[in-house]
Amino acid sequence: MTVTTDSAFSLLSSDDAHFFGEGTHQRLYRQLGAHPVRAGAAGATGTAARDGTYFAVWAPNATAVAVVGDWNGWQRDRHWLRPHGSTGIWETFVVGVAAGALYKYAITDRSGATIEKSDPVAFAAEPAPGTASRVCDSEHVWHDAEWMKTRRHGARAAAPISIYEVHLGSWRKPYGHFMGYRELGAALADHVSRLGFTHVELMPVMEHPFYGSWGYQVTGYFAPTLRYGTADDLMAMIDLLHRRGIGVILDWVPAHFPTDAHSLGLFDGTHLYEHEDPRRGFHPDWTSYIFNYGRNEVRAFLISSAMYWLDVFHADGIRVDGVASMLYRDYSRKEGEWIPDHDGSNRDRDAERFLQQLNVAVRETYPDVLMIAEESTSWPGVTRAPEVGGLGFSYKWDMGWMHDTLTYVHQDPLHRKHHHGKLTFRAMYAQSERFTLPLSHDEVVHGKGSLLTKCAGDRWQQLATLRALYAYQWTTPGKKLLFMGGELAVPSEWNHDGELDFGLADRPEHAGILRWISDLNTAYRGQPALHRRDHSDNGFQWLVVDDADHSVIAYARLGEDRDPPVVVVINFTPVVRDSYRVGTPRGGRWMELLNSDSASYGGGNVGNFGSLDAEPVGVGQQDFSLRLTLPPLAALVLVATDGAS
Repeated sequence: MTVTTDSAFSLLSSDDAHFFGEGTHQRLYRQLGAHPVRAGAAGATGTAARDGTYFAVWAPNATAVAVVGDWNGWQRDRHWLRPHGSTGIWETFVVGVAAGALYKYAITDRSGATIEKSDPVAFAAEPAPGTASRVCDSEHVWHDAEWMKTRRHGARAAAPISIYEVHLGSWRKPYGHFMGYRELGAALADHVSRLGFTHVELMPVMEHPFYGSWGYQVTGYFAPTLRYGTADDLMAMIDLLHRRGIGVILDWVPAHFPTDAHSLGLFDGTHLYEHEDPRRGFHPDWTSYIFNYGRNEVRAFLISSAMYWLDVFHADGIRVDGVASMLYRDYSRKEGEWIPDHDGSNRDRDAERFLQQLNVAVRETYPDVLMIAEESTSWPGVTRAPEVGGLGFSYKWDMGWMHDTLTYVHQDPLHRKHHHGKLTFRAMYAQSERFTLPLSHDEVVHGKGSLLTKCAGDRWQQLATLRALYAYQWTTPGKKLLFMGGELAVPSEWNHDGELDFGLADRPEHAGILRWISDLNTAYRGQPALHRRDHSDNGFQWLVVDDADHSVIAYARLGEDRDPPVVVVINFTPVVRDSYRVGTPRGGRWMELLNSDSASYGGGNVGNFGSLDAEPVGVGQQDFSLRLTLPPLAALVLVATDGAS
């Protein structure tokens, strides 16, 4: 194959250079990276007229850059890039290089040393342990126009959102081999549809060299991992999920990146993407580099990455990992190991401004996309608009709820009365942000056990408590997230090298949990009171808040005026409680919509015969009340079926 270079061809305009330099470019992937193009393509400059690939990379402190690949024998002196003015970008057009070719950049630094780096804006990579980038060209034709047109309805704050969190490599692994994106998509769509979730959240599918990082050590911010297939395969998977009515949220990691020699670190011989001082540029927990959010070009790189997954892969949301580690300069550091901000505080203003810029950029283009923060502190205004000082996220994970609730169910039922505040404290701050309630992968690894084994007692008590826990999660204000395996009540903690034990579904007690999750999702989506006022003070009302001795809580969920109210009563002890009075927000007949002690879920069938009438007996602040039989370690969900009196 004859391969020549065209030194005049460019995809960069003066506007691209300007916006990149000021950090406001949002689509760098259209110019940087490797682009198979017809040289006479619209928008290009130069004289070339033959097919080939345009290469462009940011390396402002390099003295020379060449592209090496399998087409030129990886020789460093064959295809040189030229600088594009003073932008720090190097570029060339190589005639005859097509999609599928492997390549790297040979970058010579100011000391004269040359190192080969993979492309920061590569759209594909070779399989590990190889580290080369791959020229990629998509041929996927989308068929999700109807979903894209209407998805805004599912992104509203008043909409029901329940998310199934998935690690693709260990969800299904027949015969010890990874399934491809297309196969996974079909199986996942069936499973999620059956259970009634509105969205799936994929743990990072961006390319990462170490599988054991679960995808959180990203080297390919524009490249889906080849472990499960090509970019077109991932698009086909998302396309199918959309056509089945399921949204797709992608985990994304702008907090740090690995120190692998081929990656972003010391990219052009200098600390280009990361801070030079390790007190700001190195993460002690993850032994990784931290992005320099104060550098304009780095912000443009990261924002372009986020927009790439929204533009090209039709993602419906981005869950931003490690936000707390970005916001605090002293995160996981001891005294003397961090540098205060200019005002002497521990806040990282550069990271704060980056997140605001990111969320404004996404909101302006995609107001129907969910931006979700994994933020574990009391940072004020995570979901408040940047215009009034907030970070601008759609939702924040409520890590406090997760830890408090799991601590509570881990207690022996005899001692839960001493920890009652773990259940009730959340109401004090529930409206301070727009929250998602997560039971995530982080809680079922590293010796923490599964959700089932976190629940105290023998196996019957564990299963019953787990059903009550899910009822509490699904009926408490906030959107929902459950990590895979929770729907099967898996008894062992998650192992990324294994696969989910779907054989558990053949056992009645585990099939009951599957059925319970499905029915909770049906009720959650079907009862407006359970989601319409998630973020409103008048959407939740305590009915029983202080019965610590019996470990009982009860509350009402309220929607709009015409929406039937819902009452939830949960008994966290293995004792049946007869004639237990709970106030109701209206009189009339109430239907027992859900009872986690139903035999169909694996319970003992203690309940209230399907429905009962509220009596004009005042309890607490309510004029009417129900006299209930509370099943042991169980939740009742009751809905009003006729008008108030």
